[in-house]
Amino acid sequence: MKKYKVGIIGATGMVGQRFVLLTANHPWFTPTVLAASAHSAGKTYEQAIGSKWHMNEPIPESVRNMIVFDAEADAQTIAEQVDFVFCAVNLNKEETKKLEERYARLECPVVSNNSANRGVPDVPMVVPEINADHIRIIDAQRRRLGTSRGFIAVKSNCSLQSYVPALHPLLKYGLSQALVCTYQAISGAGKTFDTWPEMIDNVIPYIGGEEEKSEKEPMKLWGHIEGDGIVNAVTPSITAQCLRVPCSDGHMAACFMKFSGEKPTKEQILDDWRSFRGRAQELALPSAPQQFLHYFEESDRPQTKLDRMLENGMAVSIGRLREDTQYDYKFVCLSHNTLRGAAGGAVLLAELLCAEGYITKK
Repeated sequence: MKKYKVGIIGATGMVGQRFVLLTANHPWFTPTVLAASAHSAGKTYEQAIGSKWHMNEPIPESVRNMIVFDAEADAQTIAEQVDFVFCAVNLNKEETKKLEERYARLECPVVSNNSANRGVPDVPMVVPEINADHIRIIDAQRRRLGTSRGFIAVKSNCSLQSYVPALHPLLKYGLSQALVCTYQAISGAGKTFDTWPEMIDNVIPYIGGEEEKSEKEPMKLWGHIEGDGIVNAVTPSITAQCLRVPCSDGHMAACFMKFSGEKPTKEQILDDWRSFRGRAQELALPSAPQQFLHYFEESDRPQTKLDRMLENGMAVSIGRLREDTQYDYKFVCLSHNTLRGAAGGAVLLAELLCAEGYITKK
């Protein structure tokens, strides 16, 4: 099988490094171009990274000596050399939006980890197990952009990936309200304990913009296509509080839920979680977990250190489902924030787009 040629924009950052690792040995994708800021351009990838390689595995040999491109100045050249790009740049929202749209207009599909385009009505924000059908809006986006190949597709915020998949199979019971507190690892800020020693033995009760994303983005995931855009759902209403905790990887959430109709039994909920499969599993995509939602019977699970790498970090772990005195039920859940929540989720989305014919080989 001829592999898709992939560009990684923002390849020197933490999520970019994950993209490098995930594509270096991928059965469908091969990293062909690495790009970053003008500061890194012209250096080998190893030189550009320097002492800032944050992954446990070493830099793959296949990319170690690749010359890094300038993500902005070399956009035309990059677009010509690849079938699509992953984007994980560290720019402000407007600059990111402009850069991603530039690549799309150069007829280069963009699969983005960034938040800049998530609110655009004709840009699909997709968790492949939840709303794979939203990729159909790409047809409308291409009409707006005037492109035949180019488009932008995004994955959702990393903190959503723990509790939204657990809530999704329960919408049919009239889920009306959810309260969630997330406990988010420092890699979500692109940091390690070496670069952020202030986080050791510390909790920070604020993550800029995170609570708004946690409350609003699920509404787009649960929305529907109408005309040339995605119309957000209006229920369930979600309220969120997000804390930064001293863990390297893994976002945990404590979730409370209320139903408007007759509430399901605990056995019904557990059965729905156990049996849930999405489009990613139907297509047997390379990065898809076989069992998306895992429930632990033990009272002290899931645990971040023990369970974040379940199914290569692409599964969601759930535990402690029980009735609540104010809400109907409460539970705890966990996902790996730089795998399922970031680069891994984007790779899975790219696999979906390839399998469904929206990304093609040149």
